[in-house]
Amino acid sequence: MEEFTNRLLEILENKNLSASQFAEKIGVQRSSVSHVLSKRNKPSLDFIIKISKTFDDISLDWLINGDNSLKSSETTDKKNSSTPISKEIKNIESTETELDKIVFFYKDKSYKIFKN
Repeated sequence: MEEFTNRLLEILENKNLSASQFAEKIGVQRSSVSHVLSKRNKPSLDFIIKISKTFDDISLDWLINGDNSLKSSETTDKKNSSTPISKEIKNIESTETELDKIVFFYKDKSYKIFKN
């Protein structure tokens, strides 16, 4: 939980917001932010989702786990520099295992599942 608190403090600093301004911006009570910052309470899923929806530039991976970087665009750039999807699909087709499903994740945080 301490790590999440540190990430929340980093957001406040980077966005130049007080805890009260941050609470108002994401639509939660000031006490909710205060309790998370003081480590009295763990952040709820609703709290995390509100942060994610309010700040498009914050990666959920980073917010929850501290993985990758603060900005989701940097995470996206890293993914785009990896193997192109078409090449991966050809690699899958060349294996003898049968494909079960493919999941596409979109920038608006929605997803679509295609099952075989």
